[in-house]
Amino acid sequence: MYLWPMDQSVVFATLFLVLILFAWGRIRHDAVALLALFILVVAGITPAEKAFEGFAHPAVITVAAVLVIGKALEYSGLIDLLGKWVMKIGKGLLLQILTLSAIVAVASAFMNNVGALAIMMPVAIALARKSGHPPSYILMPIAFASLLGGMTTLIGTPPNIIIATFRADEAGEAFGMFDFTPVGVVLALTGILFISFLGWRLIPKRAASKSAGDLFDIDEYITELKISRDDKVKGKTVADLQELTNAEFQLLGLVRDGKRIHAPGPEETFKLNDILIIETDAEGLKSLMDDTGLKLVGDKKFRKDAEGSKQIKITEAIVMADSSIIGRSAAALRMRSRYGINLLAVARKEQKIRRRLDHIIFRTGDVLLLQGREHMIDEVVTNLGCLPLAQRGLRLGYERRIPMALGIFLASIILVVSGLLPVQIAFAMAALTLVISGVLPLKTVYQSIDWPVIVLLAAMIPVGTALETTGGAALIAGQILRAGEILPAWAMLTIILVVTMFLSDVINNAATVVLMAPIAISVANGLGYSIDPFLMAVAVGGSCAFLTPIGHQSNTLVMGPGGYKFTDYWRMGLPLEVIIVAIGTPMIMIAWPL
Repeated sequence: MYLWPMDQSVVFATLFLVLILFAWGRIRHDAVALLALFILVVAGITPAEKAFEGFAHPAVITVAAVLVIGKALEYSGLIDLLGKWVMKIGKGLLLQILTLSAIVAVASAFMNNVGALAIMMPVAIALARKSGHPPSYILMPIAFASLLGGMTTLIGTPPNIIIATFRADEAGEAFGMFDFTPVGVVLALTGILFISFLGWRLIPKRAASKSAGDLFDIDEYITELKISRDDKVKGKTVADLQELTNAEFQLLGLVRDGKRIHAPGPEETFKLNDILIIETDAEGLKSLMDDTGLKLVGDKKFRKDAEGSKQIKITEAIVMADSSIIGRSAAALRMRSRYGINLLAVARKEQKIRRRLDHIIFRTGDVLLLQGREHMIDEVVTNLGCLPLAQRGLRLGYERRIPMALGIFLASIILVVSGLLPVQIAFAMAALTLVISGVLPLKTVYQSIDWPVIVLLAAMIPVGTALETTGGAALIAGQILRAGEILPAWAMLTIILVVTMFLSDVINNAATVVLMAPIAISVANGLGYSIDPFLMAVAVGGSCAFLTPIGHQSNTLVMGPGGYKFTDYWRMGLPLEVIIVAIGTPMIMIAWPL
């Protein structure tokens, strides 16, 4: 079939427009990808009936499933467990960076890069503040570590999944789960050692900008915790309590048999049903409860026959100036019987609260920790004249299901490695099983999927196909092949790797791989080499967006909390990319001979 050169011209013009808009950054990446797709459909290059086939592509399904699995691992309590362990590693900056980077890299190998980073960011910031180090010294290293860890497995990053599907289309068999590991692990280890021992020293000391969670400047919560029969605290003294946990808190008082003991002494022994009045922040409260088994006084069970009683949600809300609860207490409002919510804690800026929790008179600006049924709590909070602070996402008292979550995830990996099921089916089944088993709430499933990335990938796949079918990829490959007449094979591999790296620094890495994979295949075929090393070079290059904050979401995520400027990234990123090229090219040729 003869294809008019005009088709190639339209495709190249569209891609040029896409690159400009991606680099400009004023229009969201998914909108830019859809714009490119619609241009090709209107031009008649991409058939209208095939325009949205990308949404059914195995790579898109796999990426969505991996995002859900990553969120389920977070909800299982596994990450909280890691975070508590990390807080014990000491004040040495080098050790902190090395440990955090290693944890993030390992997590990124089996879940979404951004998800792994987002989970460990609060731990990193808390550790930096506790040790007196600037967060800027830690956040960029762990952001880069998330990219390095992602390149080690098939599911570690979308570029690897996309590359595997290109290989399946071309060679009849996709890359396996750990085919990326020999090269990826060496590069990840080398990169982590560089950023831990030398790279962080190249980062300027920056002051962090305020995040959305800081806008309300939430002070310490005042809450009440009750000692039950199985708690570790029963029979212990006040002095012993601090030894049971690493949480930072202050014991303000004790309620025993209806009487309050103000400022109990260190030798005071806790008894069954004692109520501890605690001052701490949200993270400290969670850690204290996990370590000691203490239960929130307000955390009463809802009726079992109540609709939605199995889906209980905890949320923070700030009392607004026009709220109807100002000047009244929880007891006076009958919050539980009248509104169906429990008051768990109250935070008040710059003022001490000395009353029992249910007798605190609410004021403008108070932050309330409330518990209620998931299907109604947000509406109740709004009706009370409060503003939900949903972005903090507290899950106090959430049941841990680490063994179940890990078991389901490992079972899906075994199914993929053994060849019994393709990766998109195995991981989609794992995601569904994690929801059915109760590890991940159903409502959270769709919230855990990064829909802009899904739309971007689904729209760019037909665009990449158009580049190949119109002969555009072959044309670009032909220009590169001219250099192959005088350059050795390793140099050609390096060119593919460096070009992919450059593109991934300015546009989305998934889009980069979709565009570069057909070119790499054409170059390999033109030179008479195996396509595998060239596809691996594209996979590695697609994961190396270290020069700018716009190349990858992980880089963007740490920009505000780290206080970074646009030009800060290349200081550590450029030498890191040089190291990866120097080591990556020979490693690819060793693992995947030409």
